[in-house]
Amino acid sequence: MKVSKIAENLIGSEIIKIGNQVNDLKTQGAEIANLTIGDLNSNIYPIPERLKEEINKAYHDNLTNYPPANGLLSLRKSISKDLKNRWDLNYSESEILVAGGSRPLIYATFRTIVDEGDKVVYPIPSWNNNHYAYLTQAEKIEVETSQSNNFLPTAADLKPHLEGAVLLALCSPLNPTGTMFTKEQLSDICELVLQENKKRGENEKPLYLMYDQIYAMLTFDKEHFDPVSLFPELRKYTIFIDGSSKCFAATGIRVGWSFGPAEIIDKMKALLTHVGAWAPKPEQEAVSVFLGEPENVDAFVDDFKGKIWASLETLHEGIQDMKSRSFAVESIQPMGALYLTIELNYIGKTKPDGTLISNSSDLVFYLINEAGVALVPFSAFGNSAEMPWFRASAGGLSLNEIKTMLPRLEKALAQLM
Repeated sequence: MKVSKIAENLIGSEIIKIGNQVNDLKTQGAEIANLTIGDLNSNIYPIPERLKEEINKAYHDNLTNYPPANGLLSLRKSISKDLKNRWDLNYSESEILVAGGSRPLIYATFRTIVDEGDKVVYPIPSWNNNHYAYLTQAEKIEVETSQSNNFLPTAADLKPHLEGAVLLALCSPLNPTGTMFTKEQLSDICELVLQENKKRGENEKPLYLMYDQIYAMLTFDKEHFDPVSLFPELRKYTIFIDGSSKCFAATGIRVGWSFGPAEIIDKMKALLTHVGAWAPKPEQEAVSVFLGEPENVDAFVDDFKGKIWASLETLHEGIQDMKSRSFAVESIQPMGALYLTIELNYIGKTKPDGTLISNSSDLVFYLINEAGVALVPFSAFGNSAEMPWFRASAGGLSLNEIKTMLPRLEKALAQLM
């Protein structure tokens, strides 16, 4: 059967591939600590009780027909008010677009701005930008980052690549690393974007900045910064990606939002009307009510992120303890999101059966089979298969499960020669 060139060459998610194998083994009775999917075990981390009440109420009230294409007005008003109160960002309801999670909004941002052959710049590791660049047939410029900067791009990293680019995609706190821009790091990058746009003529497409801050409320003793608060003149170039999925432990609720220049948001809205990527109306109504209760929001988020931090810190301390005993491992102090960045420098080592671990994927599947521990290699986020860094997502496990998996990880690594 013949299919389109895009479909023929489309690469599926490596994260989902690993997750599927984990699930298959678990159905066969294997005990596996699944640190792969950026999701949450809803029995450990249920959604806010008030949000659950309002979802049930909305279904009881039969709010089950189509929502408006750009989202319920009540929700967009709640988002507008929360942006002002929480971040001092001034966006009206007409500059906000609601969709079924953040993915359709990221795709719509790419599709609205990027023409075939346009240059798109993003750092690696980063989540899914390579796939959205492929789907829009962009000329992708992948800027490799380093541990020394917490795997975040610096202005010096990006500067050689911005001339002629139409989109720069950034995320903080970053998926997959859980690290965050400092004020100085982000400010330097913002100045580059402004300088680049000053060079362009009236009929030339600007350099837009897509800023994914879906994890902004899940930060651990670090301050979140955004481009528009730092440089208000960036408002006309910045498209934000945000939503309820992570901060409310509500990944399955599917209510995300974007905000930015009205002319871009309007085109994204028009695009998504043909895709049908609306968030369910009852969930929209419930989020609008809950988001309008800042005391309840803050109480839930503080408790939730405290538990996530405890799991990440326990995992980080476990890796650091192994490092102190001469294991070839490293980890970066968790700053935000659900993730810990871990180095397992065992590529090139030999398994107990004599076979070679030649890349990060080999190490992932070795650890699944020998330690019952599943991680995601940075190769899933654009880096090479020889890079020994991995993402560990803490949301699917209890604190006790994380504690019990560490000795299994250590034993499996100790067997490699």
